[in-house]
Amino acid sequence: MISPQTIQQITSRIDILDIVGEFVKLKKRGTSYLGLCPFHGEKTPSFTVSPAKEIFKCFGCGKSGNSITFLMEHEKYSYVEALRWLAHRYNIEIEETAVSPEIKQQQLVADSLFAINSFAQKFFADQLWNTEEGQNIALSYLEERGFNKEITEKFQVGYNPQSRYTFSRLATQNQFNPELLLKTGLVANRNEELVDNYRGRIIFPIHNNTGKIIGFGARVIGKAEKAPKYINTPENELYIKSRILYGSYFARQAIDKNDECLLVEGYTDVISLHQAGIENVVASGGTSLTTDQLRLIKKYTNNLTIIYDGDAAGVKAALRGLDMALEEGLNVKLVLIPDKEDPDSYVKKVGAGEFKEFVAANKKDFVLFQLEVMLKEAGNDVNRKNDVVNQVAETLSKINKAEDFTKQQEYIRRCSGILRIDETGLTNLVNKYKRDRVAKEEKRQQSPPSQSFDYSSAEPIDDFGGMPPDATFMDVPDGSLLMNQDEAHERNVLKVLLEYGLNQWDEQKTIAAHIFEELDGFNFDNPELEMLFEEFRRQYNAHLEPTTRTLLYHENERIRDMVVNVTMFPFELSQRWDEKLMNIKIVNRDNSILDVTKSLLYFKLKKLKKMIEQNQRDMEASNSIDEQMRLIKIHSHLKEIERELVKNMGTVILK
Repeated sequence: MISPQTIQQITSRIDILDIVGEFVKLKKRGTSYLGLCPFHGEKTPSFTVSPAKEIFKCFGCGKSGNSITFLMEHEKYSYVEALRWLAHRYNIEIEETAVSPEIKQQQLVADSLFAINSFAQKFFADQLWNTEEGQNIALSYLEERGFNKEITEKFQVGYNPQSRYTFSRLATQNQFNPELLLKTGLVANRNEELVDNYRGRIIFPIHNNTGKIIGFGARVIGKAEKAPKYINTPENELYIKSRILYGSYFARQAIDKNDECLLVEGYTDVISLHQAGIENVVASGGTSLTTDQLRLIKKYTNNLTIIYDGDAAGVKAALRGLDMALEEGLNVKLVLIPDKEDPDSYVKKVGAGEFKEFVAANKKDFVLFQLEVMLKEAGNDVNRKNDVVNQVAETLSKINKAEDFTKQQEYIRRCSGILRIDETGLTNLVNKYKRDRVAKEEKRQQSPPSQSFDYSSAEPIDDFGGMPPDATFMDVPDGSLLMNQDEAHERNVLKVLLEYGLNQWDEQKTIAAHIFEELDGFNFDNPELEMLFEEFRRQYNAHLEPTTRTLLYHENERIRDMVVNVTMFPFELSQRWDEKLMNIKIVNRDNSILDVTKSLLYFKLKKLKKMIEQNQRDMEASNSIDEQMRLIKIHSHLKEIERELVKNMGTVILK
């Protein structure tokens, strides 16, 4: 884990304009900056960045946060990945918290493997572009296949020469550990001697989510006869095949923008589609889809379109992993490329425009396509048709998320029609498979999961930096416009607490201390706002001097989000008001005491009104004279406090 000291160093160096400005064109407006939101399509800018508050917020789609959450949302980084990205940008050395010797050793191995892979990629690229062998054999082959220089450089494609020792000897000369070189698969041990493992092959680097190289795919040039067509990196601390989708680093933003992921089989399919301008595409590497791969896709979108060859092998490959995709809640479509083509050859044959049209027009529903294939194979065999019914029911039982109930019912309706069976009967069969699966789960003795480490992204799996992974929180896209008045007053109190809390109220106490005294006995109705208020008070009492900025980088995501929503508004007073009204300062004056006083008065008045209303209901419901007399006294007391507050409010407003 990254140490708190390093995190503090990173957050103190962050300039939100520098970070967001790398991805969004911003224009100054008052004290803030405005641009087109990168998270949803818009023509009128509503994406606001406040450098003073270190916050961004889109008043169109509601996305908001700080520099770290911007990177997490835009680049699809985890919390730790975003911190590492920022540390690299600001040249901050990352200090890790104390870990066991075993974990420390694993981290050292992972770092060494990253270094070897980076060295190897540069070597392969140099061999492709700057050697006679590379140009005559590999580059000419790539050009024949229709790959231009720009796309080849983008994906960092290279070449390993035919000599047995070119890479291995250079690597050992550069002091790389022989054991770790063997781990990468770049070299092999032949008669106690290290030799190049990928010689005479085109090299495709495989990147993790932050762009670091975790492995390689090596393709034979031309047709493979005796040798395998592809050799891939063996599994190691970085390269875990079941968790990798080739091209995800280059596709993640396009997938997010299009809200659809195209899945193909091979490296060249991905590169060809990117070259044609279709960038929301990744490859499974020719292996069966895994749960981890599907979850990686779901991180970007719920819509998956599988594009495979139209032959029998392509159909079989496409149908693998269907049940897992349904369990993950993905909306899966299938497109089969015609005429013995693959996506690589077909896009080059028909062009980008026609390819997109073909995909759009030929998307098949995955479940119904599987049913169609199974029925075709079953023919007129009654027993095989019965197996089809059971298999379809089992597949539909995997749609088990509550929000997907309507989808499941629609599938049952359509499948029962195609199978010509009773809809109720199919529903009962689906439910039987659900019950059977639940019963099996209950019987299974599961030991507590141990923490595992995924060094392909160089961070602990399921580590959200202290944030609950399934945390939910309130977000109001239009600032306070959709809030009820009670909540608006609660937010105003928190806004002045965050903005002025450490300022002096008078010679004896701060504004924060004054607010705590005034609100003694009052509660917040909104539990999220109550949580933020109590966290500010906890830090204040611990002499941590909480501010908007420090709380923006709190480990709890809900607190960070509430800070943004409390402090960001879609409009601000123009600085020019002070120029127009020369004798009255509206913008550039200290309004802290007035703002705090008014916010507290409105807050307490609203709470008193609710207390008076509740007291009146209690009086109406009471049958006891003594109880009614007690409630009448409470009513008088509350009304007296209310009159005093209204009097003070008038004084404040007229002041």
